[in-house]
Amino acid sequence: MNEAGAWTDERVELLKKLWSDGLSASQIAAELGNVTRNAVIGKVHRLGLSGRAKSAAQPAAPRNAAPRKAPTRSPSHPMASPVAHATRGANALAPNFAPEAEVEAAPLPSDDVVIPFSERVTIMDLREYMCRWPMGDPTSPDFRFCGARSQTGLPYCAHHSRIAYQPAADRRRDRSKARA
Repeated sequence: MNEAGAWTDERVELLKKLWSDGLSASQIAAELGNVTRNAVIGKVHRLGLSGRAKSAAQPAAPRNAAPRKAPTRSPSHPMASPVAHATRGANALAPNFAPEAEVEAAPLPSDDVVIPFSERVTIMDLREYMCRWPMGDPTSPDFRFCGARSQTGLPYCAHHSRIAYQPAADRRRDRSKARA
């Protein structure tokens, strides 16, 4: 801080008085002169003065005291419907679970499906349309990938997709069994 804006004992006392009177940092900076609003804020924090309450003399008045006009027509924005408001703001990611209906799920395939070793492929032989399900220990020389025809848009064949991608309802059901 320059010489003109140095924090002398008198300036610090005036800062404390103005701060306790409820003046803003900008108002205090203007009152002190040769000091910025940010310098006032920094000094207030260093002095430990930051937790003041608003004084009763300054009622919180709205910035625009003019009454708002009623809209002449309803808004045409798609988010204007009452149902859409549930998906805005903090509620956008809130879970909205529908009651679960008891659905008979297809039995999960067993992990012991035998894929002939001749159909398994190494990383060098793996192609875009092949299943990438790892088989065996990656540190052993016998490590291979499934190599069967993968489903469109997925990295795995139908069998390995059923293992890798469980329906959300099944995952919730399994989690509730684990807690019991």
